[in-house]
Amino acid sequence: MDYEKLALEYHEREPSGKIKTSITKPLDSQEDLSIAYSPGVAGPCREIEKDPELSFKYTGRGNLVGVITDGSAVLGLGKIGALASKPVMEGKAMLFKKFADIDVFDVEVNSKDSDEFIQTVAALEPTFGGINLEDIKAPECFYIEEQLREKMNIPVFHDDQHGTAIIASSAFLNACEITNRDLSETKVVFSGGGAAAIACANLFLNLGVKAENLIMCDSKGVLHDGRDPGNPYKGKFSRSTELRTLADALKGADAFVGVSVAGVLKPEMLESMNEHPIIFALANPNPEIHPDEARKVRPDAIIATGRSDFPNQVNNVLGFPFIFRGALDVQATRINDEMKLAAVKAIAELAKKSVPEEVLKVYRNPEGYRFGKDYLIPKPVDPRVLMYVAPAVAKAAMDSGVARKTINIDNYMHQIEQILGPTRRIVRNMRKNITAATIKSGKKPNILLPHGHDSRVIKAAGQIAYDGDVDITLLGVEKEVIEKASELGLKNFGESVTIIYPLHDERLSQFSSELFELRSRKGVSRSNAQELVRNNNYFGAMLVKSGHVDGMLNGLVEPYAASVRPLLEVLGTVQSDTLAGIQMIIYEKKLYFFADCTINVDPSAEQMAAIAKKTAQLASQYTEDPLRLAFLSFSSFGSNRHPATNKITEASNLLKTMGVDFQFDGEIQADAALNTELQEKEFPFAKLGGSANVLIFPDLMSANISYKILANLTEAKSFGPILVGPSKPVHVLERGATVEDIVNMVYLTADQR
Repeated sequence: MDYEKLALEYHEREPSGKIKTSITKPLDSQEDLSIAYSPGVAGPCREIEKDPELSFKYTGRGNLVGVITDGSAVLGLGKIGALASKPVMEGKAMLFKKFADIDVFDVEVNSKDSDEFIQTVAALEPTFGGINLEDIKAPECFYIEEQLREKMNIPVFHDDQHGTAIIASSAFLNACEITNRDLSETKVVFSGGGAAAIACANLFLNLGVKAENLIMCDSKGVLHDGRDPGNPYKGKFSRSTELRTLADALKGADAFVGVSVAGVLKPEMLESMNEHPIIFALANPNPEIHPDEARKVRPDAIIATGRSDFPNQVNNVLGFPFIFRGALDVQATRINDEMKLAAVKAIAELAKKSVPEEVLKVYRNPEGYRFGKDYLIPKPVDPRVLMYVAPAVAKAAMDSGVARKTINIDNYMHQIEQILGPTRRIVRNMRKNITAATIKSGKKPNILLPHGHDSRVIKAAGQIAYDGDVDITLLGVEKEVIEKASELGLKNFGESVTIIYPLHDERLSQFSSELFELRSRKGVSRSNAQELVRNNNYFGAMLVKSGHVDGMLNGLVEPYAASVRPLLEVLGTVQSDTLAGIQMIIYEKKLYFFADCTINVDPSAEQMAAIAKKTAQLASQYTEDPLRLAFLSFSSFGSNRHPATNKITEASNLLKTMGVDFQFDGEIQADAALNTELQEKEFPFAKLGGSANVLIFPDLMSANISYKILANLTEAKSFGPILVGPSKPVHVLERGATVEDIVNMVYLTADQR
């Protein structure tokens, strides 16, 4: 594939380039203009003049990073100059924004003089909350960073050094754990004496590798005290040794770390290394040794590269967005060793957690990843990296005394979770509720998934079991389910979940009799009951009814109506007229609730009012925004008289008699319900008080079509459908549900027990 040609086409699409600025405050009126600019803007200017720290409060400085280069050492391209490096810097800006919601100005400084560059960057301190130095050649980069750290009172971070070092250190930490190595006894050989190699070596020493066990080689061989290292930064790693070549140094070594050039590590050199050698061949795009070549000689090796087409990619994007996120949010004055080590350990720890389905989808790996020799560090797209690294860095900044601002880490977790969207916050709160309920009752919730042979169910069950908050029961043939789980990379699956085969279960006869008693006056004969209970959905519903499990999720492989029927026939509803299906819709980080999306084809006014009340009750559990409920129609407040709109008006009037404590109105068209400006202009009497977030549709067709169009044509995400009304926590999954959907719904079901 010709990536350079594709990149040219990609970059020239309108608008040119990859980043732009946008406004964050309203600018829609004369008043807005007077506040945003003259004369009102004088207010914050005067306050900042009195107290410069207020710049973080009144401007965007606290979330703004400068990505700055002189273009002297652009990855894979070398000294191409400041202007030619701009596409790379814009790309870096995209990564900051995408992964950590940090704004960036890229600054390309046309200077070949280090002191001039330093003076230029230092003068920009009032603009930024932090500086990311990029693609500056060694050894100048060391001097530049040192000087800027001294001159500036904001974090200065040369990512080519420290980013690589942090990710490589995380991988190294886990590789040592997997091979049962003691860091203090581990012998490490470096190939390369540039910025990344020196930063990696320094961090390895901070992790616990002893200086005498670390040998560094450059293009001239081993750095020893009998030769000139070339600069004092490399000189720190000169050793009193008889070793002279890379081959000499690798004899009896435990680890090789290459940050140098392709092909420098020869296969025969690996033969002399210790058992289970750690080989980090990080030169890009071509490593010091090709992984396949290394494995032929040392099949016992743990190998990492800088490439995405091999396991264990050491990729800086795992570090810098999240490190800066944590540093900015406590207004750190610098990024120190304590913060780097906190990032190292957080990344290493995350690799030991179960990998979410959304990551597997990106990498098209249905078998999944498990902590081990081929999975030392998380994948760059893993959204949980933000939640692990940023809080760890923020806490380390506060603990080490470089934070201007003190924050509560638990509250901070909630704050940065908003970057990932409401779904993360909702699921996290559910899990907190589940844990609290488990502590109180002394028993974890047990949720049943009846279609135990489905790969999605097995993977979801494996993830839930790994997380440990909820017990899972599957229905299926145990041997077949375990074999399939093993094929999907889930080992010891049978030990982590309960698997029941209904046809061999001793409760089958009892459930048959109970189902007959329950439905005998509703057309079910004894023989019919015996047949029905052999169906997984009916057997599962009986398990819920009898209290053997706390909730159930069926569906997935059958139409919705066929899946909901057993639940209603066995469990019934709390109030028959309130049964409804609700979809939580997440769009642009805001949460909406759509009803009824799955049950009532043409609800009456009474049913609509009851559905509205139930939907609002559910919404109040999962959103922190004020509830604003709209009864939707093709008419607004009588503009089109029709029996269909009369029903909606009646439903709204009925809701008024139910003593609810939230704002609502209708009938109202969707644009007026959602567009506050239109609402205020055309319908100032409306009682919504703003954009509606609970939307009650007049019929199943409009609701179902609306949420499915949103979910498939926009970046909106749906959570559900959530069944309200049954006497027990039971829900029906759609046939297109993903593993992530199943996991989310398991937590919701467990939260409702």
